[in-house]
Amino acid sequence: MSSDVQVDRAELAEYLRGKNHWILATARSDRRPQMSMVTGGMGADGRLLVSTYPSRVKAKNAHRDAQVSVLVMGEQFNSAWVQIDGDATVVGGPDAAELFVEYYRCISGEHPDWDEYRQAMADQGKCIIVIEPTRWSPVSKGGFPPELFED
Repeated sequence: MSSDVQVDRAELAEYLRGKNHWILATARSDRRPQMSMVTGGMGADGRLLVSTYPSRVKAKNAHRDAQVSVLVMGEQFNSAWVQIDGDATVVGGPDAAELFVEYYRCISGEHPDWDEYRQAMADQGKCIIVIEPTRWSPVSKGGFPPELFED
């Protein structure tokens, strides 16, 4: 049988901990989805963070149309997964410095030299996509549909 577990925001954060390989879906100008494999993390404030470059399609699409979705899978293909929909903001320049710190922390922990890291992100001209979750699916594992087991 399938297993769908409704989770609140705190439980969603717990599920996301350590799961940093995501699929980010943005909308192309013709409204068809554009999907990117990304590394992301949930910040302490519950926003999702994805580092990229302003010239990447995902950043351009998110800037034009803030409605995005993220698919977070477990370690195995058939592990539980969740889809998170939200509103994105693309942040670059000096405004992004502390967001990069938060991004790094939720993926890799502490950096030995935060000033060096901030400078590296600035030198590379990176930006960060910040996603405010507006809704999410149950954490789902799939399986057989429940109607197959009804009497």
